[in-house]
Amino acid sequence: MIRSFLLAASALALSVPAAAQTPAATDFRARTPEQEVVYFVLPDRFENGDPKNDKGGLKGDRLSTGYDPTAKGFYHGGDLKGLTQRLDYIQSLGATAIWFAPIFKNKPVQGPKGDESSGYHGYWVTDFTQVDPHFGTNAEFKAFVDAAHARGMKVYMDIIANHTADVIRYREGDAASYAYRGKADYPFSRQGGLKGAAINSGFNGDADFSPENWAKLTDPTFAYTPYVPKGEETVKVPAWLNDPIHYHNRGDTNWVGEASLYGDFVGLDDLATENPRVVQGMIEIYASWIERFGIDGYRIDTARHVNPEFWQAFVPAMLETARAKGIPNFHIFGEVATQEVDPALTARWTRIAGLPSNLDMAFAAAAQRVVSGKAGTDIFARMLEDDALYEGGAPAATRLPTFLGNHDFGRFAMFVKQANPAASDEELLARVALGHAMLLTLRGVPVIYYGDEQGFVSDGNDQLARENMFPSKVAVYNDNDLIGTDATTAQSNFDPAHPLYRHIAALVDVRQSTPALQSGLTRIRHFSDKPGLLVVSRFDPKTGREVVLAYNTSAQPVTNTVAIEPASLNFAPLAGQCPVEANAPGSVTVTLPPFGFAVCAAKD
Repeated sequence: MIRSFLLAASALALSVPAAAQTPAATDFRARTPEQEVVYFVLPDRFENGDPKNDKGGLKGDRLSTGYDPTAKGFYHGGDLKGLTQRLDYIQSLGATAIWFAPIFKNKPVQGPKGDESSGYHGYWVTDFTQVDPHFGTNAEFKAFVDAAHARGMKVYMDIIANHTADVIRYREGDAASYAYRGKADYPFSRQGGLKGAAINSGFNGDADFSPENWAKLTDPTFAYTPYVPKGEETVKVPAWLNDPIHYHNRGDTNWVGEASLYGDFVGLDDLATENPRVVQGMIEIYASWIERFGIDGYRIDTARHVNPEFWQAFVPAMLETARAKGIPNFHIFGEVATQEVDPALTARWTRIAGLPSNLDMAFAAAAQRVVSGKAGTDIFARMLEDDALYEGGAPAATRLPTFLGNHDFGRFAMFVKQANPAASDEELLARVALGHAMLLTLRGVPVIYYGDEQGFVSDGNDQLARENMFPSKVAVYNDNDLIGTDATTAQSNFDPAHPLYRHIAALVDVRQSTPALQSGLTRIRHFSDKPGLLVVSRFDPKTGREVVLAYNTSAQPVTNTVAIEPASLNFAPLAGQCPVEANAPGSVTVTLPPFGFAVCAAKD
């Protein structure tokens, strides 16, 4: 069976140092971001620890409760108790930090008639101060954080400052199809367009961030006429969020130019993050979660769709709050979304907005193309060369959270399978394992998307990439052919014997025992414009000792002579097949099987 294949057939055997240890719970605060291995999970889809909260305390059908375990777009029952119960599983994989999708109270159901879905994903927030009842209570969240911390594991929350749930309506909306109305044709100074009555006298535009200026913006009808439907006047918490004056109110974004900052995300109420009241309100909201629960980091949703000045105020406030709480290494990373190998876009937001780090979208795009065999390894080499673009340069790039796939774009195995429709199960497993080897040994903070370690293969992006770990009742999930196993998502998938789970756990051990793989800088050694060999070196930040990393993305064995440091004369294999010694000072021969890799540490 597939399980018998394991990793040997793909030359993925690992030599795990005995010294690999999980840091003690007492010193977890001292770990810097690049020392973490992050596990990303959607709580609703992970484990159902308390069926009593499945409907979030609501009554009625799925359009009232949001709960329908047979439909991919509704709540399925996963919760905080379930996450807490599975901490052993997550930690045994090697994860040192858990990042989960937002758990704030959401609007249970929204969307046009006949196309409704629920807030199971957490991005339709109404109450920013409490846990969604579908997931549990604030007390249960505290219990989860405390349980993780007792194990030495950090907790990262997913937060939103760009928008809230879709509550605000526009009186002209249906007739105008909610089309975006820009500032040139609909300035703040006129009601409903250039020919409208004068309003907001003295308002000096939203580039003046002073409270005095924003006190003069009193009428939100400059583009549309916003209103809050009856019965929802106080649904948002804190209360200031219920006032339309705190929103852009310009209609739906088209994702381009001005609209990317000012438009509603398919109706989601887009906050006027230029307004100092909004800035201060969001600072208060998220400082409170740090103060109340002692969490360790924030992933920021839709960060590129918020004006940079907001982040310039928000980030320092969060870091200061964390330091005051005794959290010196609070990790903040933003989402600057793209599916292109475009490091400049990600880097731009570290420079103009002061974001300490961003999800490394370029890494994901490069890995998907290179490991699938649809591009040469030169793409990866060029991406790594562009580390100089980030604020702080190449050292800052070691703190970029790297990933292979996610809940928005789709799973890594899906990209590999789509690119190789005729590939055998063995080849798909080998390619996916190679991708995880790159994730866990190249620079950056590796993020493992839940289920990838169990061979999950999504049918697409978004809802199709959010399968259940506990037994699923969703037909479009359960017909998927998982990699490395005969199981389906109709079963519970927490198998520590799965070849990818074992593969990841072994690589994490190598990473955690090798400082060069955590914070070492990168030197590119070999690449090609075709599938084949990629070789880089990383260096121990204290000793300077070299670790040579080699990956073969082709279906053929490769042998190449590669330049290395002259002092690197003998090697110890940390993973894969390594040369015993250099050919001469400054030269080594690398030989790898198809889809193989090696991690080779220079010895004294």
